Amino acid sequence: MTTVTPTRTAGTAQALPLLFASCLSVLGAVLLAPIIPQLFGAFPGVPQGLVPLIISAPALMIAVFAPFAGQIADRVGRKNLLIGAMIVYAFVGTAPLWLPAEFSFILVSRLLVGVCEAAIMTCCTTMIGDYFAGDRRNRYFGLQSVFTTISATIFLLVGGVLGASGWRTPFLVYALSLIIVIPMFFVLWEPKKSPEAMAAPMAGAKSRIPWRTLALPLVVTLFGGFAFFVVLIEPPQVYATLGLTDSAAIGPISAVASIATAIVAFQFGRLARRGAKVLLPIALAAMAIGYVVVWVAANVGSLPGVIAGVLIASAGTGLLLPTLVGWSVGKIQFAERGRATGVWTSAFFLGQFLTPILMLVIQGALGVSVAGAVGVVGIACAVAAIALALAVRPGPIVATAEPAASVAAV
Repeated sequence: MTTVTPTRTAGTAQALPLLFASCLSVLGAVLLAPIIPQLFGAFPGVPQGLVPLIISAPALMIAVFAPFAGQIADRVGRKNLLIGAMIVYAFVGTAPLWLPAEFSFILVSRLLVGVCEAAIMTCCTTMIGDYFAGDRRNRYFGLQSVFTTISATIFLLVGGVLGASGWRTPFLVYALSLIIVIPMFFVLWEPKKSPEAMAAPMAGAKSRIPWRTLALPLVVTLFGGFAFFVVLIEPPQVYATLGLTDSAAIGPISAVASIATAIVAFQFGRLARRGAKVLLPIALAAMAIGYVVVWVAANVGSLPGVIAGVLIASAGTGLLLPTLVGWSVGKIQFAERGRATGVWTSAFFLGQFLTPILMLVIQGALGVSVAGAVGVVGIACAVAAIALALAVRPGPIVATAEPAASVAAV
């Protein structure tokens, strides 16, 4: 078994920069959503089907490059890769502020943002796994979901406010990474394998990604990433069909939904011992109920019913994300944790990238409305909940036996 040499004990000072940096991964999905109409106007000669790539391109790049980020993190170190990605992220993220208003230039900058986000998200999740063990690790995985969910709502509101000054202004927010990276220099250290672990590859025992362990979690994560983002991006369209289009009113509703997600995610550290066999079906069942309620309520013209469904589904996502992370990478050994986390991140964000595409496919293939497509996803969540209740092995979501809370410093 891979071991680490205990010389330092991680705590809140190490967790907070990693949690705040994890929030950056949702910037691409929500910050620019309020300025979509302005983006169409900014690039009038570009086919309308291509303009949304400015928003979705980072998620695609995360899906493509996260596995490579995990390999690099395992080989050259987590801290150096994380800090480098944070600095480059600020540069490419704010690039649309000073680049010419050429679609190709802006799109390239967004693709590079996704590459940086792949490294940031992979390193943050990996280092939480390195620094903490057992219940503490589960608690911080839950807090990671809390931070990202709340930040998604904040970024959505900020994007709308800044967008009033022009489509370029929201890109200023990407400079936040330069603030977050400062404490990383001082409070983070590079986890280091013990001499025995480092000698293992030289002896021919090179660590490999444990595909047998990850196969089912990755399939579920791909579907979970898709289902997770439905509740983030589709409700405003459903509200609009019922006459609610005022962003000043939609913002508070989104905030309440985020609070529902955060409350459940905050409890994950206590719930983790019940295991993925219990938690995954519960999370997906809550999402299934919420999405079906949205569908039914929209059909009868009940806006309060739709909002209730969104809140129920949001509570389910609060349990889904930390459960997926803990179930997928919580038991992975130190030597392959970076690569395994990269593969998991890739699966989750591929689901995010596919969400708007699949929702359009569902609507076109079945001839249903946006609310109807949400209901179809709810039915799929119910089927997945039943399948996982039968397929997943019982047992708590726990860390490996290695004392990850105390890791050697390089």
